[in-house]
Amino acid sequence: MNLLLEGEESKRLIFRKVSRTDFNAWLPFHEEPLSLKYFAGEIFEPEVACQNWFTKVFTRYENNLGGLNALISKQDGKLVGMCGLLIQTVDEIRELEIGYSILPEYWRKGYASEAAQKCKAYAFEHNLSDSIISIIHIDNIGSQKVAINNGMHLDKTTSYKGIPVHIFRVLAGPS
Repeated sequence: MNLLLEGEESKRLIFRKVSRTDFNAWLPFHEEPLSLKYFAGEIFEPEVACQNWFTKVFTRYENNLGGLNALISKQDGKLVGMCGLLIQTVDEIRELEIGYSILPEYWRKGYASEAAQKCKAYAFEHNLSDSIISIIHIDNIGSQKVAINNGMHLDKTTSYKGIPVHIFRVLAGPS
């Protein structure tokens, strides 16, 4: 089951695998405190946090657990963010998640919604799951809006990796 959208496109974005050469372009995500406000875990120096992020991305690739795609602007070829289909276990249930993170300079421009919608369409077109979730910190209103824009509804509130989260869900079929 291929969960990567490598080679797929949306109106403004090209999806490709994350490369180690994306490190410096992704570093500003970890330099912006608001980027990491809703993530669980220890706070690290930006370079260490970015390296940990890349380690997780490549571990997912190697273990066929889906993964984030680099989102490349068609307009200028720059990295805008990362988004993809991830295998997650929430409340002891294996789920397919759409995860998304956008570089701060591209916030509030619709890139997360555009990328998440493409991931949803890809997953359902390829019959990857009957439902898809997004795991979102209960205080992260921006990401909740992206999930709602993606046709998702609040399914439940739970704890994930020690943080309080909302699970937004969308089912396959007509919205």
